[in-house]
Amino acid sequence: MIADWLADNAVRIGELTAWHALLSVIPTVLGLIVAIPLAWWASRSARIYPLIVGASGLLYTVPSIALFVLLPQVLGTRILDPLNVVVALTLYSIALLVRVVADGLASVPHDTVQAATAMGYRPWQRLVHVELPVAVPAIGGGLRVAVVSNVSIVTMAALLGIPQLGSLFTEGFSLRLTLPIVVGIVLCLVLSVVLDVLVHLGTRALTPWQQRTETA
Repeated sequence: MIADWLADNAVRIGELTAWHALLSVIPTVLGLIVAIPLAWWASRSARIYPLIVGASGLLYTVPSIALFVLLPQVLGTRILDPLNVVVALTLYSIALLVRVVADGLASVPHDTVQAATAMGYRPWQRLVHVELPVAVPAIGGGLRVAVVSNVSIVTMAALLGIPQLGSLFTEGFSLRLTLPIVVGIVLCLVLSVVLDVLVHLGTRALTPWQQRTETA
C-alpha cells in the first residue's frame, strides 16, 4: 500500500519538494543580500548597532501565519501568490542574519582593516575584498540557521493553500491518512539536511585557509 501510494504520487511529491526548496532558498539569498549592507552600517556605529539589530530581531517575533495573511493587502497580491511567502521569509532571514553578519564584520581584526586602509582600499572595496571574506565562517553559520528555519516555516503556507511539502500535512489531516504526513515530515528533514550540508560545503570552499589551519 505504501509503495503504491508513493508510486501514484511520485510526480506530485517531486513538484512539492522542488517548490519547497525554492521557497526556502530564494528568501535566504535575498535576506543575505539585504542583511549585508544593514549589518555593515550597524557594525560601524555603536549607536546604530542596537537600533538595527533590535529592529531586525523584532521582525522574527511576528507570527508567520499572520504575516502570510497581511502581506497580500500590503503588496496587492493574491492570497495564493507564492510571492507572499518569499517576502515573509525574506524578512525572517533578514531578522536572523543582520546580527550574525554585523558580529562577523565586527570580529575582523582591527590590524587587518587598518592594513587594507593603508593599501588604499575604499570602504566598499575593504568590505568586499577583506571584511566579508574574513567574516565568511560567521556568515555561513547564520545562513545554515536561516535556511533550515525557512524549510520549517514554509510548511505554514499550506494553511493558505500554497503548494509545497506542507500540503501533504493538510491533505493527510483532511483525509485522515498518516502516510502523507510522514512522507512530508521525512522530506522536510531530508531537505533541511541537504541544504545545511550545501551551505557548510560552500562555506568551507570559500575559506580554504581554515582547512589548512585545522590540518596544521
